[in-house]
Amino acid sequence: MDFGLVLQTDPPASRVVSLMQRAERNGFTHGWTFDSAVLWQEPFVIYSQILAGTTKLKVGPMVTNPGTRTWEVTASTFATLNDMYGNRTVCGIGRGDSAMRVAGRRPNTLARLGEAIDAIRDLAEGREAEVDGQLMRISWVRDSRLPVWMAAYGPKALALAGRKADGFILQLADPYLTGVMVKAVRAAAVEAGRDPDSVTVCVAAPAYVGDDLAHAREQCRWFGGMVGNHVADLVARYGEHSDLVPEALTSYIKDRHGYDYSHHGRAGNPSTDFVPDEIVDRFCLLGPPEAHIEKLRALRELGVDQFAVYDMHDAQETTIDAYGAEIIPALQP
Repeated sequence: MDFGLVLQTDPPASRVVSLMQRAERNGFTHGWTFDSAVLWQEPFVIYSQILAGTTKLKVGPMVTNPGTRTWEVTASTFATLNDMYGNRTVCGIGRGDSAMRVAGRRPNTLARLGEAIDAIRDLAEGREAEVDGQLMRISWVRDSRLPVWMAAYGPKALALAGRKADGFILQLADPYLTGVMVKAVRAAAVEAGRDPDSVTVCVAAPAYVGDDLAHAREQCRWFGGMVGNHVADLVARYGEHSDLVPEALTSYIKDRHGYDYSHHGRAGNPSTDFVPDEIVDRFCLLGPPEAHIEKLRALRELGVDQFAVYDMHDAQETTIDAYGAEIIPALQP
């Protein structure tokens, strides 16, 4: 199992770079960041510094979207990083939650997302692609490789990931829901004539190592609120009791009342008081190292290839070091 570190690009950028370097020293293989231009600093500028300051770490957004940048700009940016530092980038992409809504726009449609996945990958790898009816190719690209991993929860999004994406990002670490959703992605890949094992599965969630469970929950409760934004979209589309969406995912948002993106992804987010302890425990990895190892082994058995640690809490260095010293070694062959 591979391991990634997920951060917000809060200033100073030097701290983001430092934490990513620390992650690489501790055995992490991927460095991810949020991508919302209004809320945080521009991640692609910071990726260049991360790549310059590491040797093997792969970087990318978790996640970008098809709406805040034109697709040829996104592709060219990835291809430039690959040309400068080797093929060490991954494009995590989704419909767009905070990046679009904070700017007063609606998240992208799945149809547009599917078109973007193909176009961004093709352009970044030097092939011709169609963007808004215009055929184009980035002529200077040579030997660039860009895996595109798609974030998804709902049945139509899971099917799209299985049909088109090189990887599937699931932003929660509940084994039951992981099993259901990985199965859906694999089935869609088979239906599309693809090898289902060719789709990399990445589970991303907060991890907090320590014995004070109550404190860990409060530091990670924000995650249930973040996931709740996507769950609310699913409930609006499919209803509260749909056979298409597991009740284990949707039932907890019944007391949700709006969301303030100014606290997005942060410990102490006041918009997450509706999130019960049960959801924090199910969606996150909390407790001593042994508890993390047990849950990660269960996720690995379900086909998870990478666990990406959301490290937005008051024990960032401690968590990275604990993973490097005890948890990552226990999950290696």
